[in-house]
Amino acid sequence: MKTPNSSGLKVVIVISEFNPVITESLLNGAMDAYITGGGKEDDVTIYHVPGAYEIPGTVKQVLENQSPDAVVTLGAVIRGGTPHFDYVAGECARGVCELSMQYDIPIMFGVLTTDNLQQALERSGSKAGNKGWNVMEAAIHTSAVYKDIQSQSN
Repeated sequence: MKTPNSSGLKVVIVISEFNPVITESLLNGAMDAYITGGGKEDDVTIYHVPGAYEIPGTVKQVLENQSPDAVVTLGAVIRGGTPHFDYVAGECARGVCELSMQYDIPIMFGVLTTDNLQQALERSGSKAGNKGWNVMEAAIHTSAVYKDIQSQSN
């Protein structure tokens, strides 16, 4: 699939600082996709939060105080020996999903939820590609779809 046109698209990325080896690779993939699509780095605003649990609240703050064309969330929650994974991953996904249904812009879920570090490494740039790239491509494409739908209703 050809990378969709990101020229002029204002994107906010909210990224978890937890598991930085993974999340920085996801961020690099997302930025590469955005630039490859014709976007300029100055049109992307990045907010770093401590962990995935803080992502939905930060996205809500962005949506209430800024006017981006799309929001991309990035993070990595890796299963451990406690139920902590289920709570963090589940609440992050639920929060992002709820916001995506409340606002008229794409809000993309790019938080990896893996059983182990190896799976996260594979999804952030090795065997399974870079999910940061994939989620940015999806944000750009979905933004175009939203604009098309909205223009037809006018």
